[in-house]
Amino acid sequence: MNKKKLLSFAIALLLGVSSTFAQKQPVDYVNPLMGTDSKISLSNGNTYPAIALPWGMNFWMPQTGKMGDGWAYTYASDKIRGFKQTHQPSPWINDYGQFSIMPMTKQLKIDQDSRASWFSHKAEKATPYYYSVYLSEYDMTTEIAPTERCAHFRFTFPETSDAYVVIDAFDRGSYVKVIPEENKIVGYTTRNSGGVPQNFKNYFVIEFDKPFTFNKVWADYHLVETHLELQSNHVGAAIGFSTKKGEQVHAKVASSFISPEQAELNLKEIGNKTFEQTKEAGRKAWNNVLGRIKVEDSDENRMRTFYSCLYRSVLFPRMFYEVNGKGETVHYSPYNGEIRSGYMFTDTGFWDTFRCLFPFVNLIYPSMGEKMQEGLLNTYLESGFFPEWASPGHRGCMVGNNSASVVADAFMKNVTKADAEKMYEGLLKGANSVHPKVSTTGRRGYEYYNKLGYVPYDVKINENAARTLEYAYDDWCIYRMGEKLGRPAEELDVYKKRSQNYRNLFDPETKLMRGKNSDGTFQTPFNPFKWGDAFTEGNSWHYTWSVFHDVQGLVDLMGGKKMSAKGVRVEMDGEAIAVNLFIVVRYGSAIGDVAKKVQQMVRTALEGMTGFRVAAVNVHVGGISFN
Repeated sequence: MNKKKLLSFAIALLLGVSSTFAQKQPVDYVNPLMGTDSKISLSNGNTYPAIALPWGMNFWMPQTGKMGDGWAYTYASDKIRGFKQTHQPSPWINDYGQFSIMPMTKQLKIDQDSRASWFSHKAEKATPYYYSVYLSEYDMTTEIAPTERCAHFRFTFPETSDAYVVIDAFDRGSYVKVIPEENKIVGYTTRNSGGVPQNFKNYFVIEFDKPFTFNKVWADYHLVETHLELQSNHVGAAIGFSTKKGEQVHAKVASSFISPEQAELNLKEIGNKTFEQTKEAGRKAWNNVLGRIKVEDSDENRMRTFYSCLYRSVLFPRMFYEVNGKGETVHYSPYNGEIRSGYMFTDTGFWDTFRCLFPFVNLIYPSMGEKMQEGLLNTYLESGFFPEWASPGHRGCMVGNNSASVVADAFMKNVTKADAEKMYEGLLKGANSVHPKVSTTGRRGYEYYNKLGYVPYDVKINENAARTLEYAYDDWCIYRMGEKLGRPAEELDVYKKRSQNYRNLFDPETKLMRGKNSDGTFQTPFNPFKWGDAFTEGNSWHYTWSVFHDVQGLVDLMGGKKMSAKGVRVEMDGEAIAVNLFIVVRYGSAIGDVAKKVQQMVRTALEGMTGFRVAAVNVHVGGISFN
């Protein structure tokens, strides 16, 4: 080849490579394994690889943890126990409606420990729309491609007369039936971690494309020889095949919270699609959602981080509704156990999401935000309260009445199409009562808050200062929504006045927020660095900035531009904040280390909680304390 031809070839090759890079789509940057290197004693994310569609009703995951373990997949593990349908929003909240599928060869192994197979991350591929792993114990590969309510499995077996698939419906009440003439298994699981009515069930159906050469049901890991249908505390099924080398066996799986018949209807999401078609449809769905935001960066690692985080941001709250045979949107109510019409979403805690996730959804995905607001209205109509933490029903977790923020934000952005007056009614209900069984729903301590202007430190209500500060912001949200609705001035004035209750916790001596006793005295002793106590997953340095609705008011409390010998001075310039801290350092402490720690903590807290850019955090050491 002469030099001219070689040059032309090289240019063509480079253009081809460039074209390949240009074709990289948002979903290609997502790494579902990011954040999975965690354990209960140390969190590096507390996530699991959610193989799902955006906001999908059902997720799937490789299960490395034992049945019931919230840390269901951890990166440091080296064995997979099964492939689990999951609805877990958090390891602390745990799961519900779960069952698992585990293929194997050589010898049938039912219990979760003996059936587990070694695997390597080198032989594992995880994307939002597709998962694949080689199970070395059995010399076979498992692949999963999800839809919103289904999953398409593909098992590649070696040549063997002993290929099996074990279905585990989990304990605490389950049912299974094998139908050999239809290559089908049906059943239900009731396993949950709370937040469900008495009649809760997750019905499932599994259809294989290959006749069974072996079929049994089992209870408590023991095979039953006499029949193919079983209901007990912990049941499952085992089916088998004879396979050629490289033979692929497919399974289509769907579930429903409504009925077995609805599970069959949900299976139509896959219909006659091949595995590759299901996979490609999932890829397209993810690119449509992730592609709403276009990011350009020469650093591919930052691209991976951004889109991996965006992927996590559009998983929850999940759909908890289905489409019946008439094409109507319906849902099983996790609040009253009835089948109702309309949308329902679940698996999110508003304390974690009111500041960021829901405003983000309303801005970027308003059509989904509209459905979510209708779902929130249905929650109020079915339970008498908006949720604060739902999974799938009301859960006793975290603090605050942040549904007021979530509802008001959508309404103010003109996203809400549901009955706004009825939703406003729900906000007033939540602001002046507490759920009779779940004290974190509504406002715990509202009687004190409405009378004193704060939740006292000394009345055995935990995280009282955090509640007060969040209630004040929630009151402002109620006031703004009511104002837009044209509510009476005397009604609005109540919430406008209460929105200033944050002032009741401001300590002019330290210029920080501080717990206050019912007699009006501040709590003692007081350590602004103390985690928890009067605050929630933070301290006074974090929560002092929790005045989202009246930043200037907080600036004025801190002294504005007036110099101070100690405490805090805040200056605002447009969207930027400059903070001057005047501190006294304990004798023996490294002044530089203390100043740096305070500087970092304040910057992180301010930017995270207010959204303002912190231009500077200046730490001034005014003296030494010998106490």
